[in-house]
Amino acid sequence: MRSLILSLAAALALSAQSIYDFTMTAIDGTPAPLSQFKGKVVLVVNVASRCGFTPQYAGLEALYRKYKDRGFVVIGVPANNFGGQEPGSNEEIAQFCKRTYDVTFPMMAKVSVKGEDMHPLYKYLTAAKGGDIRWNFTKFLVGRDGRVLERFEPKVEPTAPEVVAAIERALAQ
Repeated sequence: MRSLILSLAAALALSAQSIYDFTMTAIDGTPAPLSQFKGKVVLVVNVASRCGFTPQYAGLEALYRKYKDRGFVVIGVPANNFGGQEPGSNEEIAQFCKRTYDVTFPMMAKVSVKGEDMHPLYKYLTAAKGGDIRWNFTKFLVGRDGRVLERFEPKVEPTAPEVVAAIERALAQ
């Protein structure tokens, strides 16, 4: 049964036309169809609470607050694939993000972003740009049409000039 589910997930990822073809689970457990973000510029980021890059939450939140009124959204996707740096429950992750970084952008439930159990969205994202996720805080910029425009590796800060310029270009389209 598990292999059938994985095969169906892989088929979905390969046939997807945009991120709007995927539904995730929000961090509060409710369904989160990504089609709710149609027409917006989206930055999808795999996040972790105990990573050297965790302070990037501050930059992600700053970007979200700066550009959300222009049709921009950040989507945080917790993953525990790298060094066990996201061991908490969804509730613990949500509390950490709110308490430590006052995160107001949408957060999804924890998923796998690599390996056999990789979430279909990440199969789609990695096939579109750059291959496998190598660490936490890999950022995918998605245009208003739901297709991947850019990929930024973890060492690139969310507020780096190249990220800001790419967001502004996407918002202008």
